[in-house]
Amino acid sequence: MLSERQKEILKYIVEEYIKSAKPVSSNKICNILNCSSATVRNEMVILEECHLLEKNHFASGRQPSEEGYRYYVNNLMQPKNMSGEDMLKLQTIFHNNSLDLSDTIKKSIELVSEITNYTALVLGKNAKNNRLKKVQTVPLEENKVLTMVITDKGFVEHKILSLPSSISTNELQKTVDLINRLVIGTPLDEISEKLEYSVKPIIGKYVKQHEILYNTFYDAFNEINHKNNDVHFAGKTKFLNQPEFNSVDKVKDILNKFDNISFVEKMTEEDNGVNVYIGSDSDISDDVSIVKTKYNIDGDEGTIAIIGPKRMEYDKVVGLLDYIKQNIGGQNEK
Repeated sequence: MLSERQKEILKYIVEEYIKSAKPVSSNKICNILNCSSATVRNEMVILEECHLLEKNHFASGRQPSEEGYRYYVNNLMQPKNMSGEDMLKLQTIFHNNSLDLSDTIKKSIELVSEITNYTALVLGKNAKNNRLKKVQTVPLEENKVLTMVITDKGFVEHKILSLPSSISTNELQKTVDLINRLVIGTPLDEISEKLEYSVKPIIGKYVKQHEILYNTFYDAFNEINHKNNDVHFAGKTKFLNQPEFNSVDKVKDILNKFDNISFVEKMTEEDNGVNVYIGSDSDISDDVSIVKTKYNIDGDEGTIAIIGPKRMEYDKVVGLLDYIKQNIGGQNEK
């Protein structure tokens, strides 16, 4: 058990080190706590023996250990309230009626990355958990067609299809109408099968050049189904702004992990609340921490994560993610 003074010293060292990235000396703490340098040094030795502080070999003073950060987050930290300006920016995104759910979340994490100066990530559930709501097409120039696949949970996939010049707009629309009539409500991972058994046997009755159109849409749905989780990063290279990551190899290793989709998929958060993973718990690097929360908006689930140095402003990040978790659902009130 730590004494109140030890807790105060640890809290001060953690928060000061987060701000400055420099080890904290006993002299600085004396002025804050109004006690002798010897007293503070003794308390710092005890905190070091408890593995909550560690010495920096290149400078005097102490800095938090991984266990020190963990103790701070679990016992000493108070989530920081967001500024009114940042709150207003998020609320503007949440209540923008022109955005679908996917875009709302993406724009939110882009703002989060800007506010925190850390990397932010949204990891949506795989598209196969969605059911088809509608297929829409918009003719483009040079025999190209923009096709939009919209699901019941706000997932929107855009794909440009190339069709022979002999295919008329009318034939294309008949095919889309047939798909919408027979396939709506089908889970995305079952659409190929549904097309094969429900659409293929009868499309010839309605569409002249049915083979080309059927095969084009079949291939497009198949590709969508085999896509990985809906992953969106914001501020992917923000690590370069932090003094801990001045090593090219260290940054390269982290960015390689971000580019590895199977690694990123493991970041999915299953627990409720806002959860903090420090250093070795982050599974990325001993120098990295992740703060994650799971969102669930009308059955659409996913993970929002903020990734930064172990010397992260945990109080600010936890407060921010908690606000998003509590308020992002408001964008559905349309």
